[in-house]
Parts: sequence; C-alpha cells; structure tokens
Amino acid sequence: MQDFLAAMGLVLVVEGLVYGGFPRLAKRLAADVLAMPESMLRVGGLAAIAIGVGIVWLVRG
Repeated sequence: MQDFLAAMGLVLVVEGLVYGGFPRLAKRLAADVLAMPESMLRVGGLAAIAIGVGIVWLVRG
C-alpha cells in the first residue's frame, strides 16, 4: 500500500508540473485529446499501461 501511495504522489507531481508549469500546453493537449478517435486513445492508454508495468517489473524485479 505504501508503494501505491508513493506512485500516486508521483503521478500528482508530474500532472502538477504540466498544469502549473505549462498551462497553455495543457489546454492545447486537452483540446487535442477531444479531437482524437476513441480507438487511438485506447491504444495509447494500453501502451502506457504496458510500459508502466514493464518499468515497475524492471525496477522491482
């Protein structure tokens, strides 16, 4: 549970860097996401999951 909370904290840090440091970029990215087809978002999300699992596996393995 402690590792999960640490990971969630890091996600918030990265999100905060984008929104706090580059608000114009964040708005543009949000608009681009709305224009993308769902299939492209799904593939991107599944790829992010696979990469994340791979990173955790390499670090914790």
